[in-house]
Amino acid sequence: MQRREFVQVAAALGWGGVATGAMAHHGWSSFDQGRPIYLEGKAANVRWRNPHVELVLELPENMRVPADLAQRTLPAQTAGVDGPALLAKAVVPTRRDRRWEVELAPLFRLGQWQMPEIKNGEALSLVGFTFKDEAGEPIVRAEYVFFGGKVYGLRSSPA
Repeated sequence: MQRREFVQVAAALGWGGVATGAMAHHGWSSFDQGRPIYLEGKAANVRWRNPHVELVLELPENMRVPADLAQRTLPAQTAGVDGPALLAKAVVPTRRDRRWEVELAPLFRLGQWQMPEIKNGEALSLVGFTFKDEAGEPIVRAEYVFFGGKVYGLRSSPA
């Protein structure tokens, strides 16, 4: 059963909590992994909890991909992610939303990376994925987070 069908059936049966949870959590397959996007800004509405950490990223007006992004050193992960290629392909979104919902990894994985808790108002940047053709809500699934002078790879555990 496809996720959309599951949500429709759950809603029809009155399983509101199930439908809400299914819609709120997105697997990697929902995102266009062929087009990484770059975002930077200040964290707001940070929810440091499972199933994964979420926050709203408030973007500046004229955001650009940093000139050095493709040359940044990335940490090794257990998953086979071609990080340098992702950074080289990263673009800013074409849509002009100033607030993006950001999905990070589960708390356990952030602990493996020893990533400190992000607080409201703190600056960070990331490379991640949004929906194909930037359709739907402004949501991004973070692949790499640049925070506090460090880089965190969120697809898997550190290698």
